[in-house]
Amino acid sequence: MEPLALYIHWPFCAAKCPYCDFNSHVRDRVDQAAFAAALRQELAREAARASILGRRRLASIFFGGGTPSLMAPATAAALIEDATRLFDPLPDLEITLEANPTSVELAKLRAFRAAGVNRVSLGVQALDAAALGFLGRRHDVAEAITALEQARETFPRVSFDLIYARPGQAEAAWRAELRQALALAADHLSLYQLTIEPGTQFATLHGRGAFSLPEGEEAARLYTATAEEAARFGLLPYEISNYAKRGAESRHNLAYWRYGDYLGIGAGAHQRLTMPDGTLLAARRHRAPEEWLARVQRDGHAVVEEEALTPRDRAREALLMGLRLHEGVDPARIARRSGLPFADCVDEAALVALEGEGLLAWREDGHLAATPDGLLRLDALLPLLVN
Repeated sequence: MEPLALYIHWPFCAAKCPYCDFNSHVRDRVDQAAFAAALRQELAREAARASILGRRRLASIFFGGGTPSLMAPATAAALIEDATRLFDPLPDLEITLEANPTSVELAKLRAFRAAGVNRVSLGVQALDAAALGFLGRRHDVAEAITALEQARETFPRVSFDLIYARPGQAEAAWRAELRQALALAADHLSLYQLTIEPGTQFATLHGRGAFSLPEGEEAARLYTATAEEAARFGLLPYEISNYAKRGAESRHNLAYWRYGDYLGIGAGAHQRLTMPDGTLLAARRHRAPEEWLARVQRDGHAVVEEEALTPRDRAREALLMGLRLHEGVDPARIARRSGLPFADCVDEAALVALEGEGLLAWREDGHLAATPDGLLRLDALLPLLVN
């Protein structure tokens, strides 16, 4: 079987950002020991289920959140030790930790490196003081620059996030900000267009007309400028929002986009796991941290939903994820993972029409991929294509 990816969710943040709809929570106090023990307990249970037919290989570990750099480095070390004992780690096992560039978290980076983390992803989000304030970030520009420099010295692989298409953001200003960030050296960059997510503080403010965002051609120009500036520094797009030097792509996220098996432990974590009979089980854990903890302590896990995905569900998920990639989707892989012929997974008339409009194209390697114009319109074309 293919190697697994392992996601570990730390649900706590120092503050809730106004744009964030992730499963993150602010608490005055966290029982680090109790949450560490529960994460290890869930990991042991899932490892036993995943290895019914023998030990599974492990390709990546990703500590996400929330803000996992707020956890004790000893917790990360224990989970890494457990994972590499319970699975057969690949020689180049990728271990990523998300971190914010505040001084408190920067002081712990070397301890996380000693724990085994070999890739760090920094939530920089902006290198503009006004933008950082608007986005509710707790660091300033100087801290962000210090964090990037320290991360580069500490970890063999560094990624960072920026958010663009902010209110009033001009193309020239975005290009200058992006060049400054890229000059600080990273092998991977995640560039996200600011969107308004339901239930967030920004959704309330945007609904009141407190601010507006670039849209249409203006947003498209910012997207094009993003790709052009990244290319100047040797970072090429491999997913709609992600750029990397060759060989530096996020192996963990590629497991999602290529629709591989992954385990997810921690509050609100999702997973997809192939069982011995070929069934693909989708599972979700309780979102509330305290309830998640209580259920793990009582039952050994906090799974609240688990279902066997139908062939059509599997095809739909694989297409929705895979068409985000510049490499597109491999029809043979879609057929294997779904159990359906590829022709039954797509609307043939829509496929022909989208090809004719230059939004989808067949690559020389036989993959179906979105064109540059298609990537700009991906949210609109996917519902048309996927049965």
